[in-house]
Amino acid sequence: MKNNHHLTIFRSLFVLAFLFIFNPIAAQGPSNTPSSSNGFWKNVQFGGGIGLSIGSGYTDITISPSAIYNVNSTVAVGTALQFGYVSAKNDYTSTIYGASLITLVNPIPEIQLSVELEEINVNTNYKYYGVSDSFWNTALYVGAGYRTGNVTIGVRYDVLFDDNKSYYSKGFLPFVRVYF
Repeated sequence: MKNNHHLTIFRSLFVLAFLFIFNPIAAQGPSNTPSSSNGFWKNVQFGGGIGLSIGSGYTDITISPSAIYNVNSTVAVGTALQFGYVSAKNDYTSTIYGASLITLVNPIPEIQLSVELEEINVNTNYKYYGVSDSFWNTALYVGAGYRTGNVTIGVRYDVLFDDNKSYYSKGFLPFVRVYF
């Protein structure tokens, strides 16, 4: 029941963020004029991440497109999608999909602080045992990174991390963010 409540909250936040980012609202004047939508879209940046790890019977492929809206020069809000596939030869295969909401704060141009709520679904098939497992995982990351141009490199920590329930094996995860 607890995961279902988290999932409902996450879906509601995701829909609100999606509407906020992809549906600009014009308070005055017609919204179909180019000048009214250009103001919104000039503050939107697209980016994300791609990951590939292959070797000795192990494959990990990740794609995570995202978009942020720069509220001002200090704060940005956005959303991301996540897709992944992991395979360990003769052991298991796992597919991952989900979404996240992110807030970025740049107190100075070189430092980026972040808060990210992530909800992913994990489907794993264990080949040796002939069983499968499917579950939702909620993570709330707090992060900090060094930013130069469009690239930020840093580390984030899942404040909801639980050794027995979390998808990742550690609470701290490095990240690289790129937005154009």
